[in-house]
Amino acid sequence: MSSEAAAKLETFENQFPDRDYMIDINCPEFTSVCPKTGQPDFGELDFSYIPDQKCVELKSLKLYLQSFRSKGIFYEHVSNTILDDFIAAVEPRYASLTATFTPRGGISSTIVCEYEKEYFANDDSDSNS
Repeated sequence: MSSEAAAKLETFENQFPDRDYMIDINCPEFTSVCPKTGQPDFGELDFSYIPDQKCVELKSLKLYLQSFRSKGIFYEHVSNTILDDFIAAVEPRYASLTATFTPRGGISSTIVCEYEKEYFANDDSDSNS
């Protein structure tokens, strides 16, 4: 995992590993700190993922996200770091993270990060035999 905080992410066994199904998680109160100004950044994180063998345990996700409250980190960096840590812990077939940050100075940012497991992305179920 890409950070010590990622060790806080816990998982549990997916009870339906043979089925593709989407899990959506909304985290409306994400906070971090702007590394330039030291001012707090506020955002909403939306995770969508198709689990493989594991699912993320929500309380551990909450505690993991809270570890960014006092960390100075740019939007793009924190969004990609969170998705990388999530992927390392959960090992999903597919995952996306949409991070929507509140406006500052009249400008707002939305960062969208995606991941697909290679075999999942190249599923050739329409091939002729």
